[in-house]
Amino acid sequence: MPFEFERLKIEDLILVKPKVFGDNRGFFAECYKKSDFVPNGINVDFVQDNHSKSSKGVLRGLHYQQSPYAQAKLVRCIKGRIYDVAVDIRPDSKSFGKYVKVELSEDNKYMLYIPEGFAHGFVVLSDEAELIYKTSAEYAPEYDSGIRWDDKDLNIDWGIDFEPVLSEKDKNLPYLKELK
Repeated sequence: MPFEFERLKIEDLILVKPKVFGDNRGFFAECYKKSDFVPNGINVDFVQDNHSKSSKGVLRGLHYQQSPYAQAKLVRCIKGRIYDVAVDIRPDSKSFGKYVKVELSEDNKYMLYIPEGFAHGFVVLSDEAELIYKTSAEYAPEYDSGIRWDDKDLNIDWGIDFEPVLSEKDKNLPYLKELK
């Protein structure tokens, strides 16, 4: 099998480690293969692919879409290095308000599967980083939402010792306790 699927400490979050075949020409790795993903708990119909580029110190998030446009995501960093964070915002979950942080990079080629019901964000650790990610629902601006990256109740350890670069939108997101 060209993938290793590692269940993380929050139920339904899965770190996907592709098998990389390298030689003097470079490398080859499969990025998605439905017949491997489905039996390993990722049975999602991905409908949109996104590509973002950010500079060192940029923090994007924590973002999610509300139902009926909630999104599952399969995130990977194709250039540079990031800390990727997923926060459980499922009201009935035993891990509500808890988060997982993983390093994704062009070197490790790992992917993070984030199901619906999670807020997602990342901070760029390298000079720049590029991410591509699949989503299970198309972007719907009227259902776009988020949570402040520095919410004291979440107490996320972003692993940085600098003030992150934020969008105006992200500076003004609500705290988790303010969500309906």
